[in-house]
Formats: sequence, structure tokens, C-alpha cells
Amino acid sequence: QVQLVESGGGSVQAGGSLRLSCAVSGVRFTLNDMNWNWYRQAPGNAREIVATIAPGTRLAPGIGTNIPDSLKGRFTISVDNAKKSVYLQMNSLKPEDTAVYYCNGRYGLGDYWGQGTQVTVSS
Repeated sequence: QVQLVESGGGSVQAGGSLRLSCAVSGVRFTLNDMNWNWYRQAPGNAREIVATIAPGTRLAPGIGTNIPDSLKGRFTISVDNAKKSVYLQMNSLKPEDTAVYYCNGRYGLGDYWGQGTQVTVSS
């Protein structure tokens, strides 16, 4: 069965950086065949998407990715097929980035989620 395990969360001061990792196991195809997303949910707020990478061949960094305008330039999503991992690089972090971050993968009817990792940004 497909399992996603996030790691890399923690506490950081405003302006700092974190790289979240999502280790993927149990898939019968390459990670590039899947749509990958990172979501976050802060207390009292709805879950929101923060990064997407489309399936298919990615010829260069950033190709096939989508980051909301409010986060563009600070957040980057990437996939490493060899390491079976999906990453979210977050730079210039702000207190409002504090949330639980979730990795999500989709292929056909499959919709897979990790358990989440807490990110806390202090001012």
C-alpha cells in the first residue's frame, strides 16, 4: 500500500528556511507519473494548497510546477525519483507560514496523504 511520510518540520525564526521531505513507498510506478502537492493547515483555517507539480517529464527545475502568487519566490516543490521523495523548499519564512504541512500524491483514482509535519515560525 502507498505510504507517504513527511519530515523536516520544526521551529525556525522569521527569515529562516526549511526543507520538508515526503518519503514515498508502495507505489508501482515512478513518482514522475503522479501529481504531487503540498498543503498546509493552520489552526482554525481551511487546508490550503501551497505547491503543485504535474505528472510527466520534467526537463528542468520548475517545469510543471505551480505555486500560488502569494508564495511564489519563497516556496519550491521538487521530485527525486531515485530517492522516491518529494520536497518543499521554504525560504524567507514568515510567522503566517506556521501550520501543519501535508504531502499529497494523486494517480488515477488514488489520492494519498501523509500524516503531516508541524512548521512553526517565530517573529
